[in-house]
Amino acid sequence: MRYLPHTPSEIEEMLARIGAPSVDALFHPVPEAQRCEGLKLPDGLDEPTLMRELTDLSQKNSSAQALSFLGGGMYDHHIPPAVDQLLNRSEFYTAYTPYQAEVSQGTLQAIFEFQTMVCQILGMEVANASMYDGASGTAEAVLMARRIFRGKRQHIVMSAGVHPHYRETVHTYLAGQDGEPGKKGEPNMTLAPIDESGRTDLNAVRASITKDTAAVVVGYPNFFGCVEDLRALRAICDEHKALLITATNEPYALSLVAPPGEFGVDIAVGEGQAMAVPPQLGGPGVGLFATRKKFVRQMPGRLAGETVDQDGARGFVLTLSTREQHIRRERATSNICTNHGLIALAMTIRTAMLGKSGFVHAGQSCLRSAEYLKAKISALPTLDVPFSAPTFNEFVVQRSSGKSAPLLAALRAKGILAGVDLGRFDQEHADKFLVAVTEKHTRADLDRLVSELAAI
Repeated sequence: MRYLPHTPSEIEEMLARIGAPSVDALFHPVPEAQRCEGLKLPDGLDEPTLMRELTDLSQKNSSAQALSFLGGGMYDHHIPPAVDQLLNRSEFYTAYTPYQAEVSQGTLQAIFEFQTMVCQILGMEVANASMYDGASGTAEAVLMARRIFRGKRQHIVMSAGVHPHYRETVHTYLAGQDGEPGKKGEPNMTLAPIDESGRTDLNAVRASITKDTAAVVVGYPNFFGCVEDLRALRAICDEHKALLITATNEPYALSLVAPPGEFGVDIAVGEGQAMAVPPQLGGPGVGLFATRKKFVRQMPGRLAGETVDQDGARGFVLTLSTREQHIRRERATSNICTNHGLIALAMTIRTAMLGKSGFVHAGQSCLRSAEYLKAKISALPTLDVPFSAPTFNEFVVQRSSGKSAPLLAALRAKGILAGVDLGRFDQEHADKFLVAVTEKHTRADLDRLVSELAAI
């Protein structure tokens, strides 16, 4: 018998409070084709038969053997087997939120080291113990910007160069806040387009900012792989006393590109997957979140700090935890209840293995290979690299005629995942696709892609 804790009258009261006509209406944003009516599982199998069945199924996963140039927010960098071996220690994968410092010193130190590395990578003063992913981190940064202005500024200028999934997540967060009480509304947000170079249109940003603008949000590098002009954006924000927020999909870019903190960015967020775990069907990720020290009280999530005990020995504690479970609800900065701690630990281990010189070396390899591939593709008569702004390891390719989807499908049939079809996100870009290169690609891999593109 199922346990249903809410009575019909309680359900009706809750629905009336949030302005929804029915429980089914709550699932309206989920496309009907994606809704699950129930699991239709086959009969159970004995272990040997089941293992054969799973092996047969795995052989159908052709993408596992394909040559991949996919990116768009998830990147296939080298993750040493030692990372998994260390994660397999039971004290790590069974660890819970470290409420009791005296029995959680290992977990707390790992968080402290993670925060330190995030600050170094982003060039910021203080970082939290991680978010779910880059998308939730971006949305929380927007909410934080509003809190900093104590609700007096609500408007957000969002660059079209921010990852589409990040933008959708921000939209979802704000839709519940910016409507009438109990009803969802359109977020108080303006989208600034990208210009011909692939960067955020600075004139559009100037025209979009009002006296009610709390923050400008840009990708760094942006979704199209282009490195934004943060110095110019910082100057525009300063003119209007607005905050500047950056979202970084590819942390390896910051091995060579100046970190956001050097340009006076107020909140820098990002996705740490590339430095933690391989791409796994879109997740899991780990959200990086850092800010200026003066804003630390408005930062969501948890923060581990270093101290000394009564004997003067080094120790670690939860210095700040501003969620509802720890402080009065009206003073909480977020209702986030946990974070991707195991993935944060994986990133900490991998980053420690790399070291500063290894981080830079990997970045140089990515940039060198990406520039080689970009030049080769630009030389093909039917393809072009449309954006002139500098890039790191990811760039847009445009067909001279026709959509990119058929081209990508033809290459997929040849065992090459050539890139991300940008038409998936916006039909205006249906003739373009996004190519990502990492240190795992050899010169032969790059030449093979160019050869097949030329042949098709």
